[in-house]
Amino acid sequence: MNIDMTQGPTMKSMLRFALPMIAGNLLQQCYNIADTLIVGRVLGPNALAAVGSSFTLMTFLTSILLGLCMGSGTFFSMRYGEGNEKGLKEGICASFALIFSLTILLNLLVFLFLGKIQVFLRVPDEVWPEMRRYLIVIFCGIFATFLYNYFASLLRAIGNSVVPLLFLAVSALLNIALDLWFVIGLKLGVAGAAEATVAAQYISGIGIALYCLISVPSLRLQKSDLHIQSGCMREISGFSVLTCIQQSVMNLGILLVQGVVNSFGPAVMAAFAAAVKIDAFAYMPVQDFGNAFSTFIAQNYGARKEERIREGLRDAVLASLLFCLAVSAIVWIFAHPLMLLFVDASETAIVAEGMRYLRIEGAFYCGIGCLFLLYGLYRALGRPGMSIVLTVFSLGTRVVLAYALSAIPAIGVVGIWWAVPIGWLLADAIGLAYYARKQRLLLHWDG
Repeated sequence: MNIDMTQGPTMKSMLRFALPMIAGNLLQQCYNIADTLIVGRVLGPNALAAVGSSFTLMTFLTSILLGLCMGSGTFFSMRYGEGNEKGLKEGICASFALIFSLTILLNLLVFLFLGKIQVFLRVPDEVWPEMRRYLIVIFCGIFATFLYNYFASLLRAIGNSVVPLLFLAVSALLNIALDLWFVIGLKLGVAGAAEATVAAQYISGIGIALYCLISVPSLRLQKSDLHIQSGCMREISGFSVLTCIQQSVMNLGILLVQGVVNSFGPAVMAAFAAAVKIDAFAYMPVQDFGNAFSTFIAQNYGARKEERIREGLRDAVLASLLFCLAVSAIVWIFAHPLMLLFVDASETAIVAEGMRYLRIEGAFYCGIGCLFLLYGLYRALGRPGMSIVLTVFSLGTRVVLAYALSAIPAIGVVGIWWAVPIGWLLADAIGLAYYARKQRLLLHWDG
């Protein structure tokens, strides 16, 4: 199941690795859409708004763990590309200790500051009780999120993207089944939707951890491996913490935007909750392709194959642009029926606002596709700090413009929607200009 991306046709290598990741995350997005659909149709607009705002918050928290795991995965990919098994196992021990400790800390903090969330996100009083019930349950799944993302990143780093897909598929299907049972059958409301999610998360997280420990001998740590080298910890921390900052800054910006969305009331909140699910489903494949591209670059960087890196970069840009153009057309044309999946046709204001969001964002998916490739490239070449710079420009622009434009009466909420693609395009311009000036230095190996 492991794919060595330092050999064979570049596009075929990337696609063989990317397709299971894309399939898994599309399945996950199908669950998110089903969850939103069930809540929106069965429990109504206020419940949809509550779950939508909670989803944005959980995406931010998950991004912290995901960033730590992705950063470690880059380190693992480099050691795997070098054929350095000892260095790989040292990294596994150090990164697990680091991310496990931070997960426990994060779990304590979110419960400690639960009461501050309503003020920070500007959640209306009529939405907060449902949202609070949902969050109390969903926060219990943070440790499961760590387990799944850590071991999935480890397997993907050595070229195995199939097993993470299988565990994700089981989790997503179980999640949908439990959602239907808890929300419709047992009538447990939004808390039931959260309970279904947490149960499925623990099954996938514990399952993939046991798979790695039992079925992949090359990753199994012996007693002699259970020590942490200070140099290894520094290197892991450099990759993990910087990638974590990049991911969390990106999602913190989205969370801040959620706050200004909430200030426009439950109807706009519900429109945003539905439309953002469609949006995420639409560009998720190119995001996963960017992560696969990052693993490809990291393995070949470890193997010091400069020409193969350049060839892979050309192929990845072409594939990403073609995909984004096709998806942009689909979202633009089918915006109305897509919104009707989540919202009753009688809710005309919600449907209209969701369509406006989708048509503005959807027209610029090439911008986000390019940005995902730039994130993956700089992370794989040992420059995760550059990914942070691009994220700060992209999200900083988005947040500032969202607040500034939406405050102008003649523009209003549509200013929030336009702020997003403007941020994407600005970050793209900076990332491409940096690569054009520094490409020789980026592909330089010491020694």
